[in-house]
Amino acid sequence: MLFKKNTSPGRTKLNLLIFLFFTIPFFVHSEQNLEGNYTNIKILDKISSKNILVKLKNGEVKRHKDLLIKSMKCKNSKFDDNPEIIAYIQVRDLTNKNKDDVFVFNNWMFSSSPSITPFDHPVYDIRLVSCY
Repeated sequence: MLFKKNTSPGRTKLNLLIFLFFTIPFFVHSEQNLEGNYTNIKILDKISSKNILVKLKNGEVKRHKDLLIKSMKCKNSKFDDNPEIIAYIQVRDLTNKNKDDVFVFNNWMFSSSPSITPFDHPVYDIRLVSCY
């Protein structure tokens, strides 16, 4: 008994290449696109009720009035339907003369739910805005 193939040998390889060409980009994502070099935070002065947008380069310290702010790392979420921005931020209060308590805030900050790790300060409030 003689068996016949339904497809030619070249056609199967072509179909496989077309399939791989269109499906691989959906499964492979780049981590460089998720991690940013700059973090934008909004600082609210509770006394004067003024908002100030501050751009921080990751790893550099920036001074804003009585605060020294440093963004160590920031990341964007993989999902576009519910975007989440996270950043590791360190804040030091210069008016605090007690050397035992170095940082007022030293933790991850989340853009969608800032109450998970709140920034508690009598004068300032900090919110995470973006990461790029």
